[in-house]
Amino acid sequence: MKTLTPRAKARYFRRQATDLIMGGLCVFAAVIGIVLLGLILWMLFSRGLGGLSLDVFTKPMASSGAGGGLANAIVGSLIQVGIGSAIGAPLGMMVGVYLSEVGKTSRFASVVRFVNDILLSAPSVLVGLFVYQIAVSPFGGFSGIAGAIALALLAMPVVARTTEDILRLVPQAYRDGAIALGSRENEVVRKVILPAAFGGILTGILLAVARIAGETAPLIFTSLGNSNWSTDLTKPMASLPIAIYRYAGSPYEDWKALAWTGALLITVGVLALNIASRLSLAAIKRGRG
Repeated sequence: MKTLTPRAKARYFRRQATDLIMGGLCVFAAVIGIVLLGLILWMLFSRGLGGLSLDVFTKPMASSGAGGGLANAIVGSLIQVGIGSAIGAPLGMMVGVYLSEVGKTSRFASVVRFVNDILLSAPSVLVGLFVYQIAVSPFGGFSGIAGAIALALLAMPVVARTTEDILRLVPQAYRDGAIALGSRENEVVRKVILPAAFGGILTGILLAVARIAGETAPLIFTSLGNSNWSTDLTKPMASLPIAIYRYAGSPYEDWKALAWTGALLITVGVLALNIASRLSLAAIKRGRG
């Protein structure tokens, strides 16, 4: 082994010390994050489980002391998130396919990518105000469909960015091989590229759904909320985030307990979506293997 000069030894030990310090800082930051997350989950479960009962899923929101639940808010959230995802996910996928496969380096694609990045980082309250101006104010009233549109606008850029990034990870050999066999460009995208990236796209869609499921600000300006049962998309509609927002700031203990329970339900739902995305991706990989 070659003998190191004193200067080389000094550089070697300096690099080792720097590596050790930076590694320690990274581990410390990770531990802090895990501890804080654990504390948040512990508080959420300790307070949310106390108010969990059958009434939460079977009774609508009611005045304090009347023994109400969150059934209408749960149903309203499922309807609005479902419609918002059904609108935003396909649009986001089409935008992602255009940016990755069709437009690529064109000037228009650069503009679309820039606008998508703005939407991705825009505060959700601005999206709510925008939808209020185009879907609430002109029609003279709040509605569930306006809330779904706002959620779709929040989900679309997430799916678009995820789709673009995942499609770019598909090897170029897949495209070249399909084209060499005589496939048209649209057939290459539909039958080769999208199936190869399906797992990653599905994960992006589920992550977008998890994001919009807990949004409150855009729904305040669009669907407003409703204490009664309402599945009419043209009327104000209840949702879990708005119910949590209103109950958490109330002076009544039973409402505060329901707010914690609602927060627990959203957290468990988001966790279930993340687990489902991981399991589906693993199943797809096993099937291809």
